Amino acid sequence: MALPTILGLGQTALELALFNSLTVLALFLSYTMLNVCDLSTDGCYALGAAVGAVVAIAGHPWLSIPAAMLAGMLSGLVTATLQTRMGVNSLLAGIIVNTGLYSVNIWIMGGSSLLNMNKTETVFTQLKALLKDTPLSGCYALIIGLIAVTAVIAFQSAFLRTKLGLAIRATGDNPDMVRSSSINPVFTTTVGLCVSNMFTALSGCLLAQSQKSVTVDIGSGMVTVALASLLIGGVFLGRRSIPVRAVGAVLGAFVFRLVYTIALRFNLPAFMLKLISSVIVVIAISGPYLKSQWPMIRRRMAGRFGKAGA
Repeated sequence: MALPTILGLGQTALELALFNSLTVLALFLSYTMLNVCDLSTDGCYALGAAVGAVVAIAGHPWLSIPAAMLAGMLSGLVTATLQTRMGVNSLLAGIIVNTGLYSVNIWIMGGSSLLNMNKTETVFTQLKALLKDTPLSGCYALIIGLIAVTAVIAFQSAFLRTKLGLAIRATGDNPDMVRSSSINPVFTTTVGLCVSNMFTALSGCLLAQSQKSVTVDIGSGMVTVALASLLIGGVFLGRRSIPVRAVGAVLGAFVFRLVYTIALRFNLPAFMLKLISSVIVVIAISGPYLKSQWPMIRRRMAGRFGKAGA
């Protein structure tokens, strides 16, 4: 394989990883900090893509970003309301919202399951035109991804150090203690899920505009991808400071996307990619446990083979 081809594949994998890592950072807040497994991620991702596409098609490419983030925040509000004020289990609340968002997304897209943005002015086409005839002309998508990820990491790092951010982290660690400390866990959970879904919708919005198309199932399997990336990042950098762990989540997203790219390069059927996602999740989850159990497994194997040899 030629070097330019390898570099091209690496850049493509990095671009997609940066866009998807915004969803990974969303799960870093909801799953790692708040200890809530939000299964509405797939629908919220598609919601951000649909809202962003519709606003961009209407002629407002830069307005599409805050519009998508606002839509994601509303999705998080609904999920949090079901969970905290209506007594619905957190997993079930996410499934309910995810199911409902399928119909909402098609309604937003005008009753169609596909939106074409080939002739639509987006933030990517505008930056591409701005960087024309410069050394960075081919890196416009990479630049937008880096700016978005850097901004989200900076926001999360600052936000989780505030009084409200510390309360959110405490809610994830011990909600009973938070309740006894006169902190309302309903409020902290609601804020955490709203911010988390806001990042998820931003991720979908940017990916849709970079690909110039939106399908209603664009977010299918995204919660699996994001969870796998988050766990891979944890294996690399472990439990350190919040900015380092956030960077680890982005690194995990790149590794995951690189595996996808290599699989596609070897002509693996597209329908097998979901299986690859599941296998990567299993490896990421069970890897640390198997590593800790490996000395005992090795002793047992040595004992069995020693008896067999005798």
